[in-house]
Formats: sequence, structure tokens, C-alpha cells
Amino acid sequence: MAVTLESELVSRVIHDGELNSRAAAEAYIGGVCFKQGPPMLIGAELEWLTVQGECQASGPSAAPRPQLTALADALGPYAPRSIAPDSPEKALPGGSRVTIEPGGQIELSSAPFADAAQLSTSLRDDARLLRELLESRSIRTVSAAADADRRPKRLLQLPRYRAMEQTFAGIGPYGKLMMCNTAATQVSVDAGADRADIAARWTALYAIGPAMLAAFACSPTLRGAPAGEWASQRMRAWLRLDNARTRPPLMDWADPIVGYSRWALDVPLLCVRRPDGTDGPGTNGHRTNGHGVDTGWSPPPGATFADWLSGALDDEVGRRPDRNDLDYHLTTLFPPVRASGYLEVRYIDAQPGDSWTVPIHVLDALMSSRTVVAEAIAIAAPLAGHWLDAARYGLADLEIRSVAVELLSLAAANASTVEAAREIEAAVERCRSGHKPVAESAAADSGAGGPGADS
Repeated sequence: MAVTLESELVSRVIHDGELNSRAAAEAYIGGVCFKQGPPMLIGAELEWLTVQGECQASGPSAAPRPQLTALADALGPYAPRSIAPDSPEKALPGGSRVTIEPGGQIELSSAPFADAAQLSTSLRDDARLLRELLESRSIRTVSAAADADRRPKRLLQLPRYRAMEQTFAGIGPYGKLMMCNTAATQVSVDAGADRADIAARWTALYAIGPAMLAAFACSPTLRGAPAGEWASQRMRAWLRLDNARTRPPLMDWADPIVGYSRWALDVPLLCVRRPDGTDGPGTNGHRTNGHGVDTGWSPPPGATFADWLSGALDDEVGRRPDRNDLDYHLTTLFPPVRASGYLEVRYIDAQPGDSWTVPIHVLDALMSSRTVVAEAIAIAAPLAGHWLDAARYGLADLEIRSVAVELLSLAAANASTVEAAREIEAAVERCRSGHKPVAESAAADSGAGGPGADS
């Protein structure tokens, strides 16, 4: 069988680690970001805000963020190396791994599973153990998608997050809010069996996005956000923080694999890692720009990965990028659906209580067959690209509500289990009434409010 030029380029980059042309970089992105094979697996990531102590009063002073040392102590062998450099970073019994976000939010990243029911069971068990570990040090999780009470404060002092904060600060207030004061429910599905299947699944996940965003929006309040009523302040923050990084020009793409690969190279750099993992030489161990200003991992303003690859940054950076640099750059892209070998859906708010199982079952059902995928695309077509409307108005917009109800009804009809269908049908009725998600009971997790309200 003849080997295509694209696969030759990918193979060369993988084995040599070198990127000697834009064509090689684009081919590599297409190969690693869109793994081809029969869709079989599903995964999820759950995020929670965290608070320290057993406070009863409301307000930010009553809900301090936990110390990183306390988090590391509570998590023990499950702690990520970002807060415990010598940790073995063991997976929890259900296969989930723990990470910490810049503002102290805690995240469970599941193992991939063959069905959504098994995924939900394993995640639920791991989440229960996580809560027990944290509570041993008086740390509690809060199932809120946006922090209604506390000012944004970055706890992780890693060079990556310092560079992110510096870059986003030049754009507006949303970068630090996103980093420190938001939480999401993310669902990941296989990319597809072949290029046509990948294109259909990619198109569907973007097409249904505004309606799904609205159906599960539950973050109307985010402290520090500019004035305005929004159903999802969390998604508002993501959409506003950096257009070049969060809103790929999908309408211009005939092929998502080619389009994504080209777009990724033209997104401005967020970080340029130092080879030794440090901030680099300069004042107090930090890299400076020649005027005494600490730049750390921050790239030259506006420079793209393509610029770096072409040699345009040789004077500033002092080296050309390799495969590891490109892999890292790909993790700094934040579109509503990110290609990471699989397709990572990032537009759903953290859900109250254990109701995060509902969007998992919905997306599993809507991706269950090519026929259902095609039907979902047709239903969602009227809302194509209406991200800001969905984040602002949510289910209060009658057209958005109608599409959301129709999509959820399609999901219920194609659910993999009776229990999943029952959960989705309840969500259909909730959406039909125009209500946002709520915890099933006051005892579920820490409720849907902000940290102060739950303390």
C-alpha cells in the first residue's frame, strides 16, 4: 500500500521530534489531534471550586481558598506534581486522575470507558473518595460553575499560569476570572472512524453547542465580571478572554482536520517554555525583556507558533520549536470543542450536585450513530454560531429553548440505558419550563450557589 506524503511527514516528526516546515507541523497536528478509528470510548472531566474550613457566614472572607500544602496533604499519593513535586500521582480507584486549576479548583479526569453508564459510576465513586480525602483536611468542594463571592486569586505560581495571566491581562478582565473562578463539566468522545465521520461528528458537536450551552447554563453570577445579565458567566468569560484562541473560524473550513491544523499554527503563542523547565536567566531567575521587565515564559506579543517555526523569533527565543513545543502549544488552545486525539467538549457549565451525569448521557446519545449525528446537525442548524446569545440569554430565548428541547428529546430517544433516558427526559421537562439545572436535593454536594452561600 502506498504511503501518503502526509503520513510520511507525521512519521518523520514523531520519530525525529523535529519540525522543519509548516507542512510537517500541519500534518503532525492533523495526525495527533484527530485519531481515526471506530468511535468506542467516552470520558469526562469534572471541576469544582474549593473552600477551606467549616464557615457558616456568607461572603468571600468566610470562604477562603485552601492552601496548596493542605490540598497536597489531603490528596496524598493522588496529588498532582503541580502542588507536590515528588508525588507518584496515582490514579483514584476508578481510574480518574486529580489536577489542580490555577485558583485552587480541583478537577477529576476520568479514564476512557466503553459506555457512559460505566463512566458515570466510576466518576461518581472517585468523586466520593475525593470529597472524603479533602474533608479530612477541612476542604470542601463546591459544585458551582462560577465563583459568585470571591475575587479571582491565582494560587498556582507555575510559569505557564504566570505567562497566561500576563497575556490575558492585556486583553481584559476575563483571563484571570476564567483561570481562577470558573469550573466546567467536560465530555470527550472519539473523533471518528474516518475523515468523513470525523467531519460529521466535529460539525455536530459545534452545531449543537449553543443549545447545549443554554440547556446546562447555571452560572448567572461571577464576581469581578463586567455588568450584564448572562445565563452562563463562565462561558462569557471563555468567549471574551481571547477571540483568536477561543473562536476558530469554522465557517471557512471545508475540512476540520486541515482547518484546525492551520488555525492552531496561527494562534498567538501563550507560552514559550524554557528548556530546563525554569523561568530562564535574568533578574531573580526570571527572563527579562532588556528593560528589567519580567517576561518568564511569556512570548513576544502577537507572535504565533508559525512565526516561531519560520525563524522569526530566533533573536527573542534563541531556538526553534520541536514536537514537544507544538504539543504544549496545542494545550493552550481553548475552543468550545478542542481536538486532542479525541474531541473534547468544553462548553458545559459545572453542574450542581451529581447532575453532571446528564450532559454525559446526552452527548453520548447524540453521538451514538451517524444517523443521529446527522439529525442533530439538522435540528441545531438555526443556532449555528450563536454562542454569545446562548451564553447571555440561555433558555430565556424561546428559539434556543425550542432547539434545546428538541435535541434533548432526540438524545432521550437514543439513550443507551433506561436510566440514562429517564435522566435526559427530566432535563427535557426542565428545559421546556425554561429552568436552569439545580441539585436534586439540598444535600447534594455543596449546592449550586457560590462558596460563601454554601459555607
